[in-house]
Amino acid sequence: MDIRYSHSNEINKVELRELFLSVDWESGKHPDELHQAILNSHSVVTAWDGEKLVGLVNALSDGVMTAYFHYMLVRPDYQNREIGKELMTAILGKYREYKTKVLISYEGAESFYRALGFRPEQGTVPLYISELV
Repeated sequence: MDIRYSHSNEINKVELRELFLSVDWESGKHPDELHQAILNSHSVVTAWDGEKLVGLVNALSDGVMTAYFHYMLVRPDYQNREIGKELMTAILGKYREYKTKVLISYEGAESFYRALGFRPEQGTVPLYISELV
């Protein structure tokens, strides 16, 4: 398996939709808005197996102090191959000098993010979210 990594947000809607639906993320059901969200991201790193999009991480940022990593996903049949680690390492490199790097982790992924240097913030509460409509 030869995975290629790209620092471009130029992804077609079909590939993007298929990636998000592969992990059952609701965003995949809104391909136009999802595509626009990726285009508007501060930065994006993608993983490709040939022409197939197999992973993605994006950052939203103020451009100076804070980066928020909103999406980080890898197709289930490509997980446990260090693709997620490569994606995160690539995007963290871009924000190395930033004071604050933030993400939300699902329960099963906490150890993955801890290995990358993330820690829960003292005094915080779990995520609050409104539903996609």
